[in-house]
Amino acid sequence: MKILRTDSFRRDYKKLPEKIKSQAQKALQLLVANLSHPSLRTKKIKSRENIWEARVTKDYRFSFEIRGDAYILRRVSKHNEVLRRP
Repeated sequence: MKILRTDSFRRDYKKLPEKIKSQAQKALQLLVANLSHPSLRTKKIKSRENIWEARVTKDYRFSFEIRGDAYILRRVSKHNEVLRRP
């Protein structure tokens, strides 16, 4: 699977603390290797069609879409922010 990043994701990522950036990179590697990896706790966002969320840390999440052979990364931020504006 390919990973594509939206402008929103890029802006969010730049604002993350360095430690969270590192953990986000590990989470993205897990996503590519195995969408169902237990540490990601991947689940579909109920209020949105075809938008998913996965865990970076206890407090941080990222949202993404699956289109064909690509994961389109939409947001990465604190859990509530990702759910508010996936």
